[in-house]
Amino acid sequence: MALGGSLAQRGEAAAAWLLYGLFAILPVDAASWLGGTLGRLVGPKLRVSRNARRNLKRVFPHMEDAEMARILTNMWDNLGRTAGEHPHLGKFDPYRKNSRVEVVGIEHVDALRDDGAAGILFGGHLANWELAPLAGTKRGLVVHLVYRRANNPFFDKIVQKGRAVLGGDYFPKGSEGARNILRVLRQGDHMAMLVDQKMNDGIAVPFLGIDAMTAPAVAELALRYECPLVPARVERLGGAHFRVSFFPPLEKPDSGDRQADVLTLMGMVNASLGDWVRERPEQWLWVHNRWPAE
Repeated sequence: MALGGSLAQRGEAAAAWLLYGLFAILPVDAASWLGGTLGRLVGPKLRVSRNARRNLKRVFPHMEDAEMARILTNMWDNLGRTAGEHPHLGKFDPYRKNSRVEVVGIEHVDALRDDGAAGILFGGHLANWELAPLAGTKRGLVVHLVYRRANNPFFDKIVQKGRAVLGGDYFPKGSEGARNILRVLRQGDHMAMLVDQKMNDGIAVPFLGIDAMTAPAVAELALRYECPLVPARVERLGGAHFRVSFFPPLEKPDSGDRQADVLTLMGMVNASLGDWVRERPEQWLWVHNRWPAE
């Protein structure tokens, strides 16, 4: 069984490497278009599309079927484009002339870079989410990332290859990653976290109007190290063109009850993410099992 699994994983990785190589040799716009086309063709046929439809129905119970189908198709288009753009991340420098990426709120990145203290950026799986840390790196802000290892270790290497241009270190979720996160925050470095996924042993916090089990780490760390917690949003404006917006740090509560403060701060985090998803629902990763089963 183990050997068969390994062979299957190697086969999947070989196919992924071939596709990655094809994306890499194409121009950015062509790679993005091809990824989006494949996403629209294949994605709706995958089983996880049922999760996406179920999640949309829970959040938008009165949504018409045609609108739901449009959002799901465009969600797969966005995911496919994100994959197609992955080998080209180094070409998305927001600060060069005629860039594909516009940045709003760059003063908040500069403040993190220049204050001599630790800081945390948070965002979600929206548009091409890799571009928020890239916008920091290209501005001279070293950002370390927390990520979930892919189930297929060979595929995981492909993902990390594309991320090499983002700068900083990569810490997998788990005890090893947690130790490294504490270390870099103690030494005054900066972290970026995607915080829109379910954590079974997290805390219940409303997200898009429904209680969702939520990882509290980003709030716990911000309160523990008294560091700014900066929302970072990515929007796809059309094709391979984007806007990255950095917002003022969230106002951290200080009630004297740490557990209550964590819950309050995570409520603010989820409210920000929820607003972004409502504005551009087709750019969020609806396939997550984000809410408990009914």
